[in-house]
Amino acid sequence: MLTSKTFIKKTKTGKILKIVREHYLRDDIACGAESCIVCEGPSTLEADCTSQSEMCSDLHFLCPDTNVILHQIDVLEDPRIRNVIILQTVLEEVRHRSLPIYKRLRDILCNPDKHFYSFCNEFNKHTYVEREPGESSNDRNDRAIREAAKWYNQHLQTNTQGEIQTLLLTNDADNRKKALDQGLKSYTIHQYVRSLKDGKDLVDRLSLAGSKVFSGDKVQYPEHLPLSVIQKGLKTGKYRQGKFMASRENYTEANVSVSEEEKMIFIQGLQHLNRAVHDDIVAVEMLEEEDWSCPSSMILVHTENKDDTDEEEEEKTLEKKRRKVPKELRQPTGKVVGIIKRNWRQYCGMLQPSMLKQATRHLVVTADKKIPKIRIETRQAADLMSQRIVVAIDSWPRTSRYPQGHFVRKLGNVGDKETENEVLLLEHDIPHASFSEAVLNCLPKLPWEITKEDMERREDFRDLDICSVDPPGCTDIDDALHCRDLPNGNLEVGVHIADVSHFIRPGTAIDKEAERRGTTVYLTDKRIDMVPELLSSNLCSLRSNVERFAFSVIWELTHDAEIVTTRCTKSVIKSKAALTYAEAQMRIDDPKMSDPVTKSLRNLNSLAKILKKKRIDKGALTLASNEVRFQIDSETHDPIDVETKQIRDTNSMVEEFMLLANVSTAQKTLQEFPDCSCLRRHPIPPPSNFDPLIKAAQSKGFKIDVSSGKALADSLERAVIPDDPYFNVMLRIMTTRCMTQAVYFCSGMLPPTEYLHYGLAAEIYTHFTSPIRRYSDIIVHRLLAVCIGADASYPELTDKYKTQAVCNNLNYRHKMAQYAGRASVNLHTHIFFKNRQVDNEGYVLFVRKNALQILIPKYGLEATLYLDSKAVTFEYDEQEHSQTCGNVVFRVFDRVIVQLTIDQSNVQHLKLQTKLVEPKIEGFSVPPAPPLEDSGEEPPPKKMKT
Repeated sequence: MLTSKTFIKKTKTGKILKIVREHYLRDDIACGAESCIVCEGPSTLEADCTSQSEMCSDLHFLCPDTNVILHQIDVLEDPRIRNVIILQTVLEEVRHRSLPIYKRLRDILCNPDKHFYSFCNEFNKHTYVEREPGESSNDRNDRAIREAAKWYNQHLQTNTQGEIQTLLLTNDADNRKKALDQGLKSYTIHQYVRSLKDGKDLVDRLSLAGSKVFSGDKVQYPEHLPLSVIQKGLKTGKYRQGKFMASRENYTEANVSVSEEEKMIFIQGLQHLNRAVHDDIVAVEMLEEEDWSCPSSMILVHTENKDDTDEEEEEKTLEKKRRKVPKELRQPTGKVVGIIKRNWRQYCGMLQPSMLKQATRHLVVTADKKIPKIRIETRQAADLMSQRIVVAIDSWPRTSRYPQGHFVRKLGNVGDKETENEVLLLEHDIPHASFSEAVLNCLPKLPWEITKEDMERREDFRDLDICSVDPPGCTDIDDALHCRDLPNGNLEVGVHIADVSHFIRPGTAIDKEAERRGTTVYLTDKRIDMVPELLSSNLCSLRSNVERFAFSVIWELTHDAEIVTTRCTKSVIKSKAALTYAEAQMRIDDPKMSDPVTKSLRNLNSLAKILKKKRIDKGALTLASNEVRFQIDSETHDPIDVETKQIRDTNSMVEEFMLLANVSTAQKTLQEFPDCSCLRRHPIPPPSNFDPLIKAAQSKGFKIDVSSGKALADSLERAVIPDDPYFNVMLRIMTTRCMTQAVYFCSGMLPPTEYLHYGLAAEIYTHFTSPIRRYSDIIVHRLLAVCIGADASYPELTDKYKTQAVCNNLNYRHKMAQYAGRASVNLHTHIFFKNRQVDNEGYVLFVRKNALQILIPKYGLEATLYLDSKAVTFEYDEQEHSQTCGNVVFRVFDRVIVQLTIDQSNVQHLKLQTKLVEPKIEGFSVPPAPPLEDSGEEPPPKKMKT
């Protein structure tokens, strides 16, 4: 059967086009019911596994409308909700309105245990409906859903044994009334879930979108403008569109990042934030220039021990203290006038204790400081009070101080290490589920061996004195090196990288999963692999004394590190040694050792020093970060000691040759593929980024020149205080924070002038040297293999738009992996201090109006020392950025002694507490901590590569 529609369309050039759309209808589309005696096809719906409903005791299937899917996906994912018909009309509407929920729905449809069935009602001649004249698209779709439910009822009654009913689930009152008038059984999702005998706890998961349960009568926020008004304002320039970025340090402030504008728009005050949530796309109206402001120096965060009244008082106090900001400090400031797109996700958090014992309405304090508290309704408060939970936001009415949401699930006890690890993985959107069967089926079968055909296509480097140098305990060894003398007096240097692309072929399940994950994530106590362990720790790992496939870059260098020739080739290697940085350094420093591997290391080290000097002379930055290494108890896996990461010459040696390999491969791929190479750039930071650094250095009498990378590097080199060696380290740490994010990009999407990597002072750069743990490197390997004729190309490899889309995902995944790693260090720091009380040397990093932010080098930790004492008074000088109490003055870079302990007064949530020891302030200082007891003789376990 065929239906057709004809349209007349006028083109821009004035031509008239006649467009005919044909729609084919069939009568053989299966209903999916196992007990149906006439339909041939998959039998997904099983009447005997229907949830037990007190409201509908007969056997039944569920047919939800689009809004039920969009708002109640958390309920539908529960194992107890089964036998659900997903109509094509609904599936397409969901896909257009929310891609994340569409993907979740597709996952449910693929799960055979859920018994969800996708029915193509738009191509079934019995269920297809034409849109009537004057009928809205939404009304037509509602009618199509009712028609499909009606057909199912008639079809099942006629063609199945035993009566099976189809229940239409909709929260739309008009749609439900029409369904009931047609003789259909229809309920709201709330009615149905509340009727389930085995699903009382599911009630908490029901979304309250559109509900006024928590709304008061008082209007607390301005009304959002409709999208039609916003779109007109964007065209005229009255409004600006950007990404809302909430502050971590003050929940009453945020910035909006507007594309193609160097400076972000500053937003201050809850009224001006106007219910925007971090990552939302918002419309902003600029304030008059005399009303522009700047970030407050107050630290203001949501905590579970502050109720609404406390926070309202804080906000009122802050509002009173706000005054006209001097012109030189003002930043472009605006206010949110509308929401263009909500980017809400599920959030981890914990319940705030309620003053009422039997209360069902509770506030959830989110783990992410950028997210406001969320109000939910739950009857499980007694059980959830000591739990980490997951919640979702449903709406944020003007009359509600906080967004309204619902409970999704519980994760485990607060403070439990596994639970907290799960929280940080969820909060940073790290894919960490086990690899699927489809992915594992892509792995080579064991025992794996190198064949004669493999050797014919590769160069044989098994006789070379190749070795790897990595952190202790590293199992994913993806790089190795060699250096040997050439007859002409020059040196041959080789960087050999694991040939992961040999095992991961384009378009396979394992390739898609690696692309989705983007990178391996390193936590303090474990690693979330990008590829399965068989590859990451075995077949692709360049372990010693085993033959492995490699992708090699070979240079001929003079003894002055000048490159004579460069070539790339696929190879087979057999590493002679897998060394740690310390072991390699010992070999280099030991004059008694003169074996071939040691000689190779000495030559590599000498060349690396020359290469590094050349880079620095060119303007490369040498920055600093406060990295630490935990010693982990082998049984409890808890941290027993912590030390600052030690940097040796061998660290720099490996780094220099990896940088050289990355530059060489970038040049090669760009030459062959000028429009689709995967490169990495580090944009030049805008001058305003360096303001905190410049002011901090000026306080100690140093001038920082940021006119170029070379000028900045030279300024940092000169800024030295002889009797304070850590001052220069602090400056370099602050400089790191002024940098923009380095990003992957496709060469065809930007002009060559923007390829620069600012931090490395490299005109072109990419990532080639870590394909086990970075998907970007796999793309580069594939491009390079095509360049040298070692592999064939494929359409997506040379599609610049596809490459840029992959780069965008990689940038996001790389950033989230970094944040997750830092969060893991913070978690283990908290665990380490749980039963300790330690005095530590620290340095003032920032001076705030109500606190000092202090860097503690030994633990790589940034702690906040609040200055809210009733016994003493601190005076804040905004111009000098100092705090004064009596004759004690605190400025940036000042050395202090602080005591770190875990505040155990709040049993529900243990927090790291910072107290001042030196300089002593009467009524504010604390006595020195007792010395730590010896932690035992057990040697520290090995640490994975970071």
